[in-house]
This record gives sequence, structure tokens and C-alpha cells, in this order.
Amino acid sequence: MVFASANTGFKQEVPEIQNAFLEDTVMVSVLERLLPSDVLKEITPDLVQISEWSMTEGAALLDRMEEDQPRLRQYDSWCRRVDELLVTEAWNKQKVVAAREGIVAIGYERKYGQYSRIYQMAKLILWATGSGLYSCPIAMTDGCARVIELIGTQEMKDEVYSRLTSRDPTKFFTSGQWMTERPGGSDVGRTETQAVWNEDNNAWSISGFKWFSSATDADVTMLLARTHEPDPSVAPGTMKDGSRGLSLYLARVRDDQGKLNGVRIHRLKDKVGTKALPTAELELDGMVGQLVGQKYRGVKNISSILNITRIHCGLNCTSTMQALLLRSKEYARRREVFGALLQEQPLHLATLANMELQYRATCQFTFYCVGLLGRTETIDNNLPEIKDRDMPLLRLLTPILKLWSAKNAFYLSQEAMECFGGQGYMEETGIGRAMRDVLVNTIWEGTTNVLSLDLLRVMTETRGAALEVYSNTIREMMAPLRGHSEWTKSFKSLEECLILIAIRFTAYSTPEGRNTLEASARGLSLAMADVIAGALLCQHAAWSAAKAKANSTNDLAQAEAKVDRISAQRWCEELYRRVDHQIQTLGRDERFEEDQLMLFKLSEARAHGVSNMKAASGVDGFGEAKL
Repeated sequence: MVFASANTGFKQEVPEIQNAFLEDTVMVSVLERLLPSDVLKEITPDLVQISEWSMTEGAALLDRMEEDQPRLRQYDSWCRRVDELLVTEAWNKQKVVAAREGIVAIGYERKYGQYSRIYQMAKLILWATGSGLYSCPIAMTDGCARVIELIGTQEMKDEVYSRLTSRDPTKFFTSGQWMTERPGGSDVGRTETQAVWNEDNNAWSISGFKWFSSATDADVTMLLARTHEPDPSVAPGTMKDGSRGLSLYLARVRDDQGKLNGVRIHRLKDKVGTKALPTAELELDGMVGQLVGQKYRGVKNISSILNITRIHCGLNCTSTMQALLLRSKEYARRREVFGALLQEQPLHLATLANMELQYRATCQFTFYCVGLLGRTETIDNNLPEIKDRDMPLLRLLTPILKLWSAKNAFYLSQEAMECFGGQGYMEETGIGRAMRDVLVNTIWEGTTNVLSLDLLRVMTETRGAALEVYSNTIREMMAPLRGHSEWTKSFKSLEECLILIAIRFTAYSTPEGRNTLEASARGLSLAMADVIAGALLCQHAAWSAAKAKANSTNDLAQAEAKVDRISAQRWCEELYRRVDHQIQTLGRDERFEEDQLMLFKLSEARAHGVSNMKAASGVDGFGEAKL
């Protein structure tokens, strides 16, 4: 045996993914179920080519963006404040590609009606693998476009919306979303930024400090500000407290000469991940903006943005899971340890199967929400199935999707790193970067706890009607499987979970039970996501079985049907036990008081006791006698 050197000896065959769309059987199958066959046939070449781009040119751009991260040049050589944001050419190229490929435009051209959103988001999942963090400004651009479409003035539609949805790179605009301030991110009611009407400019003058501005290099931005009442009959400078005093504004980030519009870039944020994305602290001093929608309805008016950006979070999580799972499976095909390939070793196989199951569930839930979005945007909202089902479901499910998919994606990224062993811990593989980047989805647009409380808010606002719609929808999904013996356990599990969830909400929807309900909110959110994901997996398996039955000689269709059935049944097998733990154990009546004692009261009592002992002994600090 020849000894190894730097150039001789074992070299691991590199695991490479050629085209995610062609290699991922899960997403293709979901699209086949959700889209008319002629639509899928027409868009498939586009999905194939964007996936090819992501694996080649996109991957190269992504590497350059990470190597040359955004920088801030605040002053020129003559001590003049310039606040020049320096980004790599690779970042700017991403904007060109996003426009050319219609990553936003597809959703608004609506060539395929309600299915346009599914096409757009499928393409975004594949594009995001090579776009780095440019998916962040795209999410906010999508949200901004929708708000302007719904409540913007005709001038906004002509001058801004048309550019947000353009395929022409020379005209395409991106949008920022500047909501977060030092007093709080999700708690927007504490916003300090103020807007004063400027009669001379016929516009609002906005001043304040934004602590976290995603996509600092955007062309326009949406932002919340506390509105000074311009009515001369009201006392000058009158403002309303809390969220009821906030209005939504649209502003250009720069004027036609490229000069910042009343914006000073205080500093770039040093984040755990998303390094390629320019994010900054901004001081606004007389930023010229226009009111969007009615005054004092800022929080309500951003709801359309939140629906879309939360779905984008789900999509980016799905994209990360897809890429890492494909790479992990490819590595298992090539990596040999202890005399066998990883794909032949039971424990590793079981680990990969669990990752696959999480991805399948996340993909189903994500595209279900995308479908709801497409329907509410293109079908008459006065129709009962839209007004009474799809719209309430969309409001209920988007925060759940966002928090749940973020947890799943970070979990899978950790498992993927382990699947590669020591190589997974090396920066060159990109797995560490993917893990750091996907982690932002647990924070941006609301943490798990904040979104869980949003779920309770929806339940309170609808007096439980949203829960009824949710439960009825799941029962409708499962109805075709009733009476089929192979689905008895899954059907029973889902039904029992729905009962558990309903009991928790109804039993504690009282002032006395509020603490217990809040303590259960995270578990309830995760449980509701798990349950609807299970129902969707079962629904998909039923469709797949019908397809296989109609193509009895097609071996691929038979194999797909079997895998879809196994996936759905495995998911539902442990569902009741998991849901029971999530909402029962974590939300016991006495737990709130126990948690307070364990976390704070005990240490406070000890600190008080130590203080008394010091006073009595005349000793301060580390045994030093008081003078």
C-alpha cells in the first residue's frame, strides 16, 4: 500500500446536483397535482432552465457575493458625508436576472390566472438556490407591488407598480421594507418615526431612526410612521398613541440624481448570516414620502405585505431544504464508510428518510398556501368559497407556515451538515452558510412566539370561526379516504388531533385561562401545521394512487404512489402523540407559575436573601468589611 500525500491517496468523489427540478421528484409531483397539464407542460422548460442557471451561473455569482460583501463608505476624502453603499457586481447582476426571469412579474402578469402564483413560486424556489439573498428584496418587492395594486393611487401604479412588476432590467424597481425600530420589531405600536405634512412639497416629510432596513439598496421602500394630524382644525402636531397612530408610506430611496432622499446610512448590520444582503441602520431626516391608503390604518394596510413575505419565507425554507436534501442524498450515493455506501447503511438511511419526510410535508404546506394566495388574487372575493374559506385560511395559515417551515429548515440544515461529517463543517461546502442564512427565517417577519400569538389574535378576532374553517378544510381533504382500511389509522389520528386542538382553544378562551392559552400558543401553532401537513400528504397520496390506478402498466407511477402512501402514513403515525405533547404538556394550568418560580422568583429571592445577609454581617463584595 502506497502512503498518502497531498496529491496521492484517497480523493472523495464530489457530490454534484445537475438540475434540482429534474432530480427532485417531490416538487414535480406537487406541481403535477396542482396545475392543469397544459400549464405544467408549458412552464416546464422554464423551470428546467432556471434550475440549470442556479447550479451554474447563479452558484458562481453567489460565491462572489459572499467573498465581496457590502461595504459602507460614509465620507469622501474631503470629509463630505456621502453614505455610499458598495456592493459587488454579482449582487447587481442578480437584479438583472430577477427582472429578466420575471421572478416578480409572473405573479402579476397572471397569464395562467390563479395558477400564476404557483408557477412564480416554483420558479422562485429553484432560482433562490443561485440567487443568494436576493430573494429577500424580491419578497419585499412582491409585497409592495400587491399593496400598491390594492390601495395605491393611480400615480403610484403608473410610476412604481409598473416598475416593480417589470421584466425590463433597465426599468425594474426593488422595494425595501423599513418597519423595525429600536423600541421593537414586531411591536410596531412603539414606532418613533414621525410623518408631517409638507404643504410646499405636497408630500409627507418623514423623520426617525430605522434599526433594521432590509435591502438598503432598494429603489423604493414601504415604511410605517406616526402621523401628525394635518387638519388645521385639530391641535398642531397631534398624534395618536400605539399602532392606531401609524400610517403606511411609500418613498423613493434616492432622487433622480441618485442622491439619498433624506436618508443617512448610520452603519451596516453585522449579522450572523445573510452576509451578502446589505442591511443597515438608517436615520431619516425629512424623507419625502406619499401616504398609502387611509391615514392611521398602517398596520391593517401592511397585512397584504405580511401574507406575501411570510409565504416567501416558507418558499426560501423549502428551497434550502430541497437543495440540502438533494446534496445529502447524492453524497450518500458516493460516500463509502466501513465497507459500504452510506445509502446502504440503516441508520444513515433512516436519518435521510426523516429529512425527506420533513421536506415533503413542508413542500405540500407551502404550495397549499401559494395556491390560496393565487385564488384570492384572481377569483371574485365575493364568492363564498373565497370569502368564507380561502381568505380566512390564508390569514390563519401564513404565520403558521412561516414559523413552522423556518424550524424545519434549520433542523434539516443541521442534519445535512452531519450527513457530510467533517466536510459538512467546512465553509467551502456552503452548508454552514446555508444554515446561517436560513436561520434568519426564524427571526424576520416575526419570531416563533410572536407569530404564535398572532395565531391567537386571529382566533380571537374571528371568535373561533377561523378554527372551524381550518378543521372543516382538513376534514374535506380526508373525506375521499374515509372507509379505506389502509387509511383508517391516519384518518383517526388526524381527527383526534383536530379534537385536541379545538378543546385547547375552547377550554382556555377565557380571561382566567389566558396565561395557559398563551403558554400553549407555540405548541398549538406547530400542531396545526403538523396536522394540515399530514392531511395534505394524505390528499396527495390519494391523488397519486388514483393516477397509478389509471396507469397500471406504468412502473414509475406505481412506485410514486407507494412512496406517497408511505410518507403520509408515517407522518400521521406519530402525529397524535406529538400534538398531545405540544399542546397539553406545554400548557398545563400550573405551568405558568412554575415557570416564573424557576426562571425569576427563585433567583430574586436568593438575591434578596444575599443582600440581607450582607447587610447583617457588614460585609460587602467579596468578603470586604464595610468602612
